[in-house]
Amino acid sequence: MANTLRYIDLFAGCGGLSTGLHLAGWKGLFAVERNAAAFSTLKANLIDNRNHFEWPAWLTATNWDVIDLLDQHSKALKKLRGTVDLIVGGPPCQGFSTAGRRVEGDGRNNLVHSYLKFVELVQPRAILFENVRGFTMKFKANSEGGAAYSEVVIEKLRELGYNDARGELIDMSEYGIPQRRKRFIVIATRVGLADSVFDALEQGCSTFLAEKGIPRKNGAMSALSDLHKSHGVATCPDSNGFESGMSPRSTTGLQKYLRGSGNSHIPDSHRFVNHTEDVEAVFERLLVGAPRNRCILGVEREPFGLKKRSVTVLAGNEPSPTVTTIPDDFVHYAEPRVMTVRECARLQTFPDWFEFKGPYTTGGKQRVLQTPRYTQVGNAVPPLFAEMAGLALKEVLSDA
Repeated sequence: MANTLRYIDLFAGCGGLSTGLHLAGWKGLFAVERNAAAFSTLKANLIDNRNHFEWPAWLTATNWDVIDLLDQHSKALKKLRGTVDLIVGGPPCQGFSTAGRRVEGDGRNNLVHSYLKFVELVQPRAILFENVRGFTMKFKANSEGGAAYSEVVIEKLRELGYNDARGELIDMSEYGIPQRRKRFIVIATRVGLADSVFDALEQGCSTFLAEKGIPRKNGAMSALSDLHKSHGVATCPDSNGFESGMSPRSTTGLQKYLRGSGNSHIPDSHRFVNHTEDVEAVFERLLVGAPRNRCILGVEREPFGLKKRSVTVLAGNEPSPTVTTIPDDFVHYAEPRVMTVRECARLQTFPDWFEFKGPYTTGGKQRVLQTPRYTQVGNAVPPLFAEMAGLALKEVLSDA
């Protein structure tokens, strides 16, 4: 077997999982992502700038719908058998997410079966599957006879020969991520190595983080204190009429790791929202008197003059709640404003060299059709966790 292990990223989004695997020394074969904006971000960072993917000649390097890919290239996918070590990714989670309405009839839920069909054709040595906590919960009545989709995936993987398929609900804040992000992780292999991978992930986490100078537990401030607006502003490089933050030298281990350099710079996508004076006044009142890291809604909004349905004020010394796709869900822990894309990306542990493409935000009817930068970040797998998972998989598969 070649020294370099190869993988395919399905439902890749902007490339959170692939970024982590890149840092862990894996080689991508190709990535499948339907949305053009998200794929443009992945392409700019991992194809154009990092040459991370080998990309087969029979597949155009563009955004693909997995259904179309299966339809048009099933024979080519089948020919990949024996050459792919890993398939990673997770189908879109909106129909399963407890952060919104859980809709069993959401058509995106059926993409689970496309994922499994892809695995059946390629037959990789191992699987890394990721989805939201709601994926493990049963719908009252669904097309799977009331079973949770997590049970369906594990049962089907076992039918396909991945007899050791195992799922775990993991809190990312236990792995150095400055965010209480709970995700369902499935690892499966054909030769009984899933337990060994989970063990290697857990045992290797503390050593990995210590070597990088990153504490096992990180609050939001440990990721963001060098991004405060109070450090200074400059004209935003990619948006007329907006300001970007100027970042001085890093002060924490997590910042040093994510920045990759101690030099002052203007981080990508660190554009501040232009709040009105009235909105800033509401945020000032929230910073003074609101509870932290807890959603404020209903009558609790009234003393602050808050009109938005709900908002959460971050606590600087604790991991943030799960980063969402909506920019004004969070109020900064120390400044009267919402978070920038780069700050959300820091909470997700994207390195600062990773640049986001496409519009910052969208709204109205376009919200369900477009994937702006905030959405790309909120939908991603934290690269730091993906790197640790990639190292654990690499260690176990290389010895097999």
